[in-house]
This record gives sequence, C-alpha cells and structure tokens, in this order.
Amino acid sequence: MKHCDCFHCGEPVQTGSQFTTRINDSDELMCCPGCQAVSQAIIDAGLTNYYKFRTEPGSKQTALVPDELSTFSAFDLPEIQQDFVYSKSDISTVSLSIDGITCAACAWLIEHKLKHIAGIQSIVVNTTTERAQVSWLTDQIKLSDILNHISQIGYQAAPYQVDEQEKQSKESSRKFLLRLGLAGFATMQVMMFALALYADFFTDLDIEYRDYFRWVSMIFAAPVVFYSAQPFYFSAIRSMFSGRLNMDVSVSIAILGAYVASCIATVNGTGEVYFESVSMFTFFLLLGRYFEQNARQKASVSSSNLHKLIPITAQLVTEAGPEEVPAKRLKIGDVILVKPGEVIAADGVILEGETCVNEAMLTGEQMPVLKALNQEVFAGTINVDHPVKVEVTAIGQDQLVAEIIRLQEAASNNKPKVALYVDTISNYFTWTILAIALMTYIVWRIYWPEDAFWVTLAVLVATCPCALALATPTAVTCATGIFTRIGVIARKPGVFEKLTNIEQVVFDKTGTLTCGTLTVEDVTLYNQAIKREVLSIAAALESASLHPIARAFEPFRRSEIQATEQQSTVGGGLSGVIGGVKYQIGSAEFVGVDNDLSQSVYLTQEGLLLAKFTLVDAIREDAVDTVKTLKSNGYKLTIASGDSSIHVDEIARRVGIDEVYKGLKPSDKLSLVQKLQTKRSVVMFGDGINDAPVLAGANLSVAMGSGSAITKNSADLILLGDQLSRFNDAVDVAKLTNRVIKQNLYWALGYNLFIIPLAVTGHVLPYIAALGMSASSLIVVANSLRLLRVRL
Repeated sequence: MKHCDCFHCGEPVQTGSQFTTRINDSDELMCCPGCQAVSQAIIDAGLTNYYKFRTEPGSKQTALVPDELSTFSAFDLPEIQQDFVYSKSDISTVSLSIDGITCAACAWLIEHKLKHIAGIQSIVVNTTTERAQVSWLTDQIKLSDILNHISQIGYQAAPYQVDEQEKQSKESSRKFLLRLGLAGFATMQVMMFALALYADFFTDLDIEYRDYFRWVSMIFAAPVVFYSAQPFYFSAIRSMFSGRLNMDVSVSIAILGAYVASCIATVNGTGEVYFESVSMFTFFLLLGRYFEQNARQKASVSSSNLHKLIPITAQLVTEAGPEEVPAKRLKIGDVILVKPGEVIAADGVILEGETCVNEAMLTGEQMPVLKALNQEVFAGTINVDHPVKVEVTAIGQDQLVAEIIRLQEAASNNKPKVALYVDTISNYFTWTILAIALMTYIVWRIYWPEDAFWVTLAVLVATCPCALALATPTAVTCATGIFTRIGVIARKPGVFEKLTNIEQVVFDKTGTLTCGTLTVEDVTLYNQAIKREVLSIAAALESASLHPIARAFEPFRRSEIQATEQQSTVGGGLSGVIGGVKYQIGSAEFVGVDNDLSQSVYLTQEGLLLAKFTLVDAIREDAVDTVKTLKSNGYKLTIASGDSSIHVDEIARRVGIDEVYKGLKPSDKLSLVQKLQTKRSVVMFGDGINDAPVLAGANLSVAMGSGSAITKNSADLILLGDQLSRFNDAVDVAKLTNRVIKQNLYWALGYNLFIIPLAVTGHVLPYIAALGMSASSLIVVANSLRLLRVRL
C-alpha cells in the first residue's frame, strides 16, 4: 500500500486520514498529532505563506515531553539570566539558539510569528548560524513566554552562550579577513601601475613618472608586507624555533627579500621593482589559507553549551519544601526532587521512589530503564513515570556527561598519518628550496656578482609553494560546497582522504539504521477481539504515560474512548477502566502471559488476553539500499548497538548485515572499534551522546543530523537530511576530490621542477617568475573549480 507524505514534515503518513489541517482551502494529511498541532498553529497565526515559500520540510513534532511540561519558567530567574541576557533600561536582549531551522522560510515563520506579539521589540533570525537576536520589554512579556511561542510553532529555542574558544576563533577569523581584504585591495592598485610600467608606457624621457609610480607602489605594498603577511612570518619563526622548516619560511624570505630589494631600487632609481609580485602572491597565499580555515570551521558545533543537555535549574528539597535553584549551585549531598517529564539536573542516587528513566541522551536507546532505590541516575536523562528524590553525588566535571566529553577529546587527539606525511614533505621541500637558493647566490656572487641577488630572488619567487599550498584547500572547499548541496557537512580536515581509505563500516542501530521512534508493526488478536477496538483501548490506556511505547499508540487515539482510574506500574505497564471494564496493558510478566522474546506489549480485559502488539523501531527508508551498495563496493559491515534485545538481530537480518554486537556500553563500542582498526580502516555511524567517544576514535566518523550536539561535534561527517545513501555519494565525491588534489600536486611539483633550472641559470626574471607562480596558482584553482560542476 502506498503511503502519502506528511504535508508538514515530509515523513510517510501511516495513520490514514486521521490527522489533517486545512491549508489553502485543501485538507492536507499530517503524520501525527504533533505535526497537526504545529501546522494548525501556523495557519491560525495567519502565516500560510510559510508553506508557499519554504524549501525544506518542517521538523517532525515527536518530542518526548508534552507541551504542558515544556515550560521555560526557569529562564525567568535573575540568577540564570545574568549569564546570557543583556539589559538596558526596561529592554532586554538575548541571543537564542534555535533547533530545527532548515531554510529561509523557517526564519520568516519565526520572525512573523513573534514580531506581532505585544512586548517584543525586535527579532532577527539568522538561518546560517541557526540563531535569533530578540529584544523585549521586560514589563510586558517574559523570556519564558517568548520561548513558549517559538516552541508552539515547532522549534526548540534556548539561550545561546559563546565559550571563550569560540570567541577567540571568531576574532581570529575577523582579523584574517581584514588581512585578506587589504592584500586584495593593494594588489589591484599596484597591478595597475605595474602593467603600465611593464608595457613600456613610460620612456626614458618620462623617468620622473616611472619613479613616481614606483614610490606609490611601494606605499601600497607596505601594509601588505608588514600587516597582511604577518601570519607567514610568525609561522616561520615558530617553525624555526621548533627545529623544523615549513613552507612559510621560504614564503617569508621571498616576500621580505623582494620588498626590501624593490625599496632599495626605488630609492636609488636603478634596477627592477617587484611590488606587484609581493602583493600578488601574498594575496593568493592568504586566499588559500582562508579557504582552508573556512572549511575547518564550517558547521562546527561547540560542546561547551551543556545547558542544552543539563537543565539550568533544579528542585532542591529543603525543610520548607521544594525550592527552584540554579543547577550550577547544587552541592554534593543535596537532595533534589525530579518530577515525571523533567530532566535530571545532576548525577546521583535515588533516595525515595522508583521510576523509569529515559537515558537516550547518554545511550542513544529510547527504551527507558527501571531505576529503584539506591540506583544511579545521570544528569541529562529524563524521568518518565514517577516523582523521585535524588541525592547529588557528582557535579560539574565529575558527571558522566563530562566524562564522555573527555573520552571524546582524548580519542580525537591522535594526529592522522596524512597530516604527519604532509608536514614531513613540507619540511624537506623548504630545506631543498633554501639550499638551492643559497647555492645559486654563492655561484652567481662569485662569477656575476651584480646579478646574484636578483637571480636568487627569482629562484625563491619562482619556487614559492603557493600552488602547492592551494592544491588541497581549494579542492576541499569546492568539494565541501558539493557536500553542502547534498546535505553532508564535513567538519574536520582530512575527510576526503579518509573516505577513500575506509574498509569497514560500523553502524549504531537506534537513530542510525532505524528512525529512533517505536511504531506498531503487527497486532495479534485473541478471543475474537477486533483490531480497531483493541488499538483504541490501548491508546486510551497509554495516554497517561510518557513512555516511548505510549507514543507508538498515539495515532490510534479516539476521542470517544477515554480511560479512567489509570495506574502505572514501574517497568511493568498500565491499568485503567474503560466503559466500566478494567484493562491492563504492558509486558508479558505484567499481564500474566508467556513471553515469546519479541519486543511486544499485551492487552488484557479482566485477565482475558485480547491482543499482542509487536513494536518495532522503523528502519530508515534508504537503509537497505545503502547497505547493499556498501556491500557491492567491498566494505565489511557491522552493527554495534547499546540495545541488548532480539530486535537488534531482526534489524540486522532485514538490512542485510551479518556481524552484530549488542548490549555495548560507550567504552565497549570504543574498544570494539579499536580492535577492528588493527585489521582495517573503520568508519563509525552514530547519533547518541554515547557514540561520541567511539566516533572520535574511529578512522572516520559519521553522525546523523538528528543526533545529539555532542555526537555531531565528535563526527567528521554529518548527514543533515538523515539519508544514509548520501554517504555513498560522499565517497564518490571524495574519490573525485582526491583525484583533483593529486592533479594539483602533480602540476605544482612539475612546475617547480621545470622552473627551478631556468631560474637558477638566470633565464627567468623575477617578475616573470612571479607571473609564472601566479599562473600556476590560477591553474590549480581553476582545476579545483571543476568539482563544482559535479551533479549527484
């Protein structure tokens, strides 16, 4: 049977016409009540144009915590606001990080929804950074109300805080762009004068005009040499102090040597000047560095914003009762109250009560874990069933989340072999060029002393490794543009080399091969029960629960069937009364039937078995085709999952993967990958925080776009659209990119091997050497730009 797609989020509609919204005089199908509620809110707000102008589907509205529990009152506390709210007079301003923004239409929707709300002075949404700048009148509206309004149209917002490292990175980028812009401007001015001089527009009779242009060129080139080129000098000095020579040493000598010599020629009025050469290859080199820097910083995710994982407030138990306090002020030994639906604020042990806790933020698994007296619970996890009192045992950097981040950083500290190889080549290349230049100067100084300096300068300029420096970053930047077009973000350098070297692919299950959402796959009926009726009864009973299993029954809710006297048994199930009859739904043990080891829940009526519901985590639409393609390309495939149920084996069978490891902790996954790496190069797919260490430790790591922030921060690649098949496209692009990089390197090295003998023997004037070097750089850039024509 063919399914239609949800008009709001684009996912398949498997609930028939149960959920619809009237949009532009037409009833559009929705996949769930969440999407229906959000789309109706958009229409009610008069923002129908959102659906007309959007370029991407909206985000699916299946948050674990219902709207009535998604309050933001904690953000109104002065102690909390002091970290991220700027206030002047009665106007406050905050920068919000907004999850779910996919296109310009999302920004339009948020701006048009909020700008008409009383009290909001201004709102500007940036789709690139996924952040919004909001100003409001504190006496008319609260920050929590603003966050709730954004939540009502399907986006999750939280105050954005920049850590010190990110501030420094932005300041560094700003300064670098200023250096590049100055070099580009000066190069254009100096080139105009140089073209006139080289074209012999000025004869001996116009010597004063020639000298005038030389002095003007010297002035324009000065800021390029003494400001724009500073990074090369500092890099060269650092490398020499460390006992190594990098490419910046010869670059620095060439820039300073050519400029000083040209200044002497200008003052004396004799000899050639090469101010345009200095400016030009400084600009090209800075441009190459800018490409490289931009590629590295693209889509970077800061792991320091832990307030997205851990709540900023907690309910501290005092003699006077629960008191809301900032979570960062908790101390070891404090007792906090955690209600159903709330996020646990600190690591601790349960002192009172028992409940089920959703540890998906740590393990990636949506199935809640039973927690009883004296058992450990962790910051960032969600209390599902009952209120509990927790004694704080760890805070700050001692918490499990912080430990996972440290594991990730430790695993990512290993420098790849490719980087070491490039460093070695760079060192030898620079030593060779300097040695050749020195020998050239000595020989010419002995036999033709008047030309020794200019010939040596020509050698340094001609062999300046500009093309070599541009060979990789320009190709990588173009390939990154293709990745962005197909919904793949390359976060770290070296991705394009790693993609072509992988031999084994390891998948996490939940959220990677599967969608991470339980659905009812099959219903087995007993005692003449009717399928539609048992599904409705089950949905009514589960309506009182926050458990992921309850969400699987939401599509079958019917308003005429309501349950009363609902009671929840932790780790067991639910009971309730419908139409005067008592029903139970839950595990086989809870309802008193034999368990067949499948992932199922059972429904009974007064002890009489009515139905067995088989639940599955739906496999991603393109998972089977992706696995088939990977197999055909010769990759060895493995599943490494934290889930220990037989559902893992079933998923493996259906997608076609034979090697399965299940019930693994984060450290177990890392150990498995390290073991596999002794035999072959490994790529790891994951989406939960628990996958962060293993992603950092793998040769190549891939995170799903819907995964946690820390997971994406650990990964080399992020699949924004959650389409596994895009990984195969990424491999194809990487192979082409590597081919272009090799072509660039061959050309750059070939050019140097060709020009060095000519320069050494005095057959290349310095300005010809500069033009040749620039032409070599342009050829490398043009070759890299061919990548932009690739279509997938």
